[in-house]
Amino acid sequence: MSGPASSNTAAPAVVCDPKIIDLIKAEKEKANDCWTSLEFFPPRSEAGVTNLTKRMERMKVINPLFTDVTWGAGGSTADLSTTIAKTMRETGYVANLHMTCTNMSDGIDPVTSIKNALDEARDAGIRNIVALRGDPPHGEEVWTTSEGGFSCALDLVKFMRKTYGDEFGISVSGYPEGHPVAITQLTDEEALNMSPAEKGRCSVRDGITCVCKDADYKKELIYLKEKVDAGSDFIMTQMFFDTTVYGTFVKDCRDFGITCPIIPGLMCINAYKGFMNMTKFCKTRVPESLFAKLEEIKDDDATVKAFGVSFGAQMCKDIIAYNDTPGLHFYTLNLEKVVYGILDAIGVTKSASVKTDESDAKSMVAVGSAWARVGDIVSTSDGEGTVTEMQPDGIATIVFNNLDSAGEKKPSLKLGVTEYSKVMTS
Repeated sequence: MSGPASSNTAAPAVVCDPKIIDLIKAEKEKANDCWTSLEFFPPRSEAGVTNLTKRMERMKVINPLFTDVTWGAGGSTADLSTTIAKTMRETGYVANLHMTCTNMSDGIDPVTSIKNALDEARDAGIRNIVALRGDPPHGEEVWTTSEGGFSCALDLVKFMRKTYGDEFGISVSGYPEGHPVAITQLTDEEALNMSPAEKGRCSVRDGITCVCKDADYKKELIYLKEKVDAGSDFIMTQMFFDTTVYGTFVKDCRDFGITCPIIPGLMCINAYKGFMNMTKFCKTRVPESLFAKLEEIKDDDATVKAFGVSFGAQMCKDIIAYNDTPGLHFYTLNLEKVVYGILDAIGVTKSASVKTDESDAKSMVAVGSAWARVGDIVSTSDGEGTVTEMQPDGIATIVFNNLDSAGEKKPSLKLGVTEYSKVMTS
């Protein structure tokens, strides 16, 4: 008697994403005026992840060329970022997974840890990676190399090309105003003696002038070209709010021999506090007229969002007029209203705004945000407070700003990373 028939049916082959650089080339051949892409971050809560999946489904109306998911500070979202990238693929997006040089697994050397993450992405059909150095983990102000690991994004690009050949499409970051660590706070005398180029990209805040000096800016361009020459397919820029700075950066790159696509990264203005916090953290140049307008409307959330639409739309028109790479990459902050509004305004979409649903906005809190630092205001179940001490594992000492029911000042508490979130919106 024969036994039960055995099944030799192989598992279905994974359909791999196309490489983004090939999609960009195809768009160029079609002579399309403009294409878009989106970026999301991993939410802290399970509800946030569920809501993000619903948002990604709704935002397919934009028909983005690709969609990014970020990699938390210190590698804090490695597993969740990869899971969300897989969900993106299932939703119909081409996933572009951020990956950093940070050691992600205790007890495993950092290079093996990164290779494991790349292998998992490859096996899932993900074929596009953003190679980054990464932000420092919780409680650390300065990024340091893990023992035996990579020291910069260039190392990661070289490793990927050596190990995987052309299996992955690779993109890297570019900084029109200079990387934040290359930006210097100037003395009053230095501020008075800036070169014309430095004046064009400097930031002035609370009477303090900061700038990536000309010599450091040149080093930035040298390093960027090294990343491209090592195998990067295209560049995505850090946020900016002065389109002239972007135009100058693109010209400087071209003059420097960098010929790959340079995609402008656009941070949507969704809320006054969030804008002020992010631009301060990144030392971003903000035109005085933009500061003044936001100060004028800061107490009206709806008006701030409406202004974010009109300002963002004008930025997009200015960028498209430079006639370089016809792409617009939106840092969505896991929200949709301003993105829809901008794209409706410039004619990329029609009536996308009617699909807006931001009732879940409070669940869109990032895991492992590098922005929660000493001096920041955070929200907890006990109310809002100020971080006075931050430990490497993310445990924060928080002094509360409000009073208890008896009118007494609340005592300070030590809370873990899941028990507080930085106040980013008004």
